Amino acid sequence: MPSDASAPNDPQRSDAPEEPVQPGANRPLSEMEDETVHYDGSAGGWGSVGSLAHALARDLPGPAVADTLRRQNKPGGFMCVSCAWTKPAKPHPFEFCENGAKATFAEMTKRRCTPDFFAEHTVTDLKGWKDHDLEMQGRLTHPMRYDAGTDRYVPCTWEEAFAAIGAELKGIDPKTAVFYASGRASLETAYLYALFARMYGHNNLPDSSNMCHETTSVGLKSVIGSPVGTCVLSDFDQCDAIFFFGQNTGSNSPRLLHPLQEAVKRGAKIVTFNPVRERGLEVFKNPQAPTEMLTGQETRISTLYFQVRAGGDIAAITGLIKHVLAADAHSHATHGKRVLDTDFIAQHTTGFEAMKAKVDATGWEAIEEESGLTRDELEQAARIYIEADRSIAMYGMGLTQHVHGSDNIAALTNLWLLKGNIGRDGAGISPVRGHSNVQGQRTVGISEKPELVPLDRIAEQFGFEPPRDEGLNTVKACEKILTGEVKAFIGLGGNFLRAIPERERMEEAWPRMRLTVQIATKLNRSHLINGEVAYLLPCLGRSEEDRQASGPQTVTVEDSLSCIHGSVGKNEPASEHLKSEVAIVAGLARATLSPNPKAAWEAWTADYATIRSLIQQTYPDQFDRFNERLFTPGGFYRGNTARERIWKTKSGKAQFTAPERLNAMGVGDAPERWRLITMRSNDQFNTTIYGYSDRLRGIEGTRDVLLMNPEDIAAAGLTEGQVVGLASDAEDGVDRRVGGLTVTPFLLPRGCIGSYYPEMNPLIPLWYHDQASKTPAAKSVPVRIVA
Repeated sequence: MPSDASAPNDPQRSDAPEEPVQPGANRPLSEMEDETVHYDGSAGGWGSVGSLAHALARDLPGPAVADTLRRQNKPGGFMCVSCAWTKPAKPHPFEFCENGAKATFAEMTKRRCTPDFFAEHTVTDLKGWKDHDLEMQGRLTHPMRYDAGTDRYVPCTWEEAFAAIGAELKGIDPKTAVFYASGRASLETAYLYALFARMYGHNNLPDSSNMCHETTSVGLKSVIGSPVGTCVLSDFDQCDAIFFFGQNTGSNSPRLLHPLQEAVKRGAKIVTFNPVRERGLEVFKNPQAPTEMLTGQETRISTLYFQVRAGGDIAAITGLIKHVLAADAHSHATHGKRVLDTDFIAQHTTGFEAMKAKVDATGWEAIEEESGLTRDELEQAARIYIEADRSIAMYGMGLTQHVHGSDNIAALTNLWLLKGNIGRDGAGISPVRGHSNVQGQRTVGISEKPELVPLDRIAEQFGFEPPRDEGLNTVKACEKILTGEVKAFIGLGGNFLRAIPERERMEEAWPRMRLTVQIATKLNRSHLINGEVAYLLPCLGRSEEDRQASGPQTVTVEDSLSCIHGSVGKNEPASEHLKSEVAIVAGLARATLSPNPKAAWEAWTADYATIRSLIQQTYPDQFDRFNERLFTPGGFYRGNTARERIWKTKSGKAQFTAPERLNAMGVGDAPERWRLITMRSNDQFNTTIYGYSDRLRGIEGTRDVLLMNPEDIAAAGLTEGQVVGLASDAEDGVDRRVGGLTVTPFLLPRGCIGSYYPEMNPLIPLWYHDQASKTPAAKSVPVRIVA
């Protein structure tokens, strides 16, 4: 679109941003940089190399790590256990990132957490250890049973564990059991786990998606009919602009920086909205480019970077839409040209007029107040969107983890529908998912919602009647654990108790369950809070050879762009006593369920190809020729109807929505109330804490920090280095507190403060979640600062 598509009387202005000024601030944020902790280097570069060298020395993974990294994320190789970013058909020489390598080092560590360790330490003692210290004990080696009399884990045989767990599950109502899945287990494991749950008699299948991108699964599906993003990797080669909302690429998905850098170099513009200045979306130095490493050359990623207030994204997006609509009206009246894709809107959407009327009626003063950004800043961003023929929207939990997170997704979809930026090459919406197979697990049946699973086909395949009632997601499971209605919990990976809100109440209620079972590679805090009967079952890591009766096995995962990849582990297992996740799930099922001639658990364990054949039968449209396409370069694409402009919504069209609010928080502002943003560091993955270096934010040696704007520190009567606490300010009468936080000056919008996940989870009420999806609202938590 030519630049004359500006709004009436808008002077031509440079795309170079003026420094963002927050309401109530006396100075631009950049003027405060020298008064704050920050990182002067670029993402990637020698800082990344040094970080990996430190992690290598810490984890001591052994010489096999070199070959594992060489094969990582390549066709026929090993698929990273860290983030879910896609794997290209033509990989780089090293197709791993800093945090992906750290995850591999951690899995391949030579450290072992043996029965001797548990004999030396009571569980009560271990509860006082930090997450990092538990992680550093290394790989679990033996199946263990918790002995309440000695308060210790003691070794047991697999046969004993399976028999005891099966007996316990047979003795309770199946609907009082919860089968949780983290996002790490393979498609084969997830499929059998969901089948086990339904043959047992329930749909209580919460997973880690419930805590992060369930808002996408619900919100995006309601407006475009797809619960996942619409982009494929080639779109990044063709787009003219990429807009980021609430995502930290440098720490959470660093391999994504490669296509971003390539897009910038060919002229695409990137616009970022995030309360936090994340270095990965500012400047990147490619560690695989010798010229950049030797000369100091780097790439500036974002053309514009705006620090929107936490919870203010709806307001910011409404401002963008408002300018796009004004520019369209001006261009049409002046030149007879349209900014909007009116043909697309007429043919493929509904609700446009109601949305337009609501945006037209929303004043700029309210938009500026709620977003923390000026009209001029938002119009700069909108002009880039207008001038781009093809645009991609990317977002993370900065949009999903709010009480009105689904409204964030709907607002962003409104903006993308205006120019027909869904369902064509070089354009689309692309949520950045977290764990390596969190999206794939949903694809093959891990869902508490029976309408999302082809239950009739499953009934026919396996000769039983699956339960049809809705099961428990994470929040509902927690509620019923608190009331004592849940009797058993099986955790397929993850660190459930550390990841959820309301942690203190949950840890108090947890031991009232009859049975708790944790399947894991390493020790974490969730293994230290146990039911009356408790087992800790160690499993193979994905990088390790999984040898079954038919020989070495392949497992599969789905990435963020809906591509399926085969993964082959070749490393020696950490212990001869480990079982694969598939074997563990099948062993539990055999010990629990009545015989069924169509449920060949032992045969499925012997050859995972048979499980993939079952997946193909259950989902024929998405997994055609599954076993034949395991190692397709770049993965095989399982399809997306919204990308084809087939809208599986209630109306049969893509849905514009009229924004009901500009603020995604669940409570309003109040005197001495702060908006807490929980964050992950550069040295962690989800709840796994690798170390105490948050290099890209300039924070070293500690996680006990409270990040604040320097002017907020002064206005609150605080001083740098002062130790304070936080208390929940959710107006529900519950006293929730976290203490021991050091006041640290940091570039944040006024009224917003930051600290680390999962340490801040005790401040989040269980009821404080997205209204549509029940995703915990961890990005704008109402708190007070206390002495």
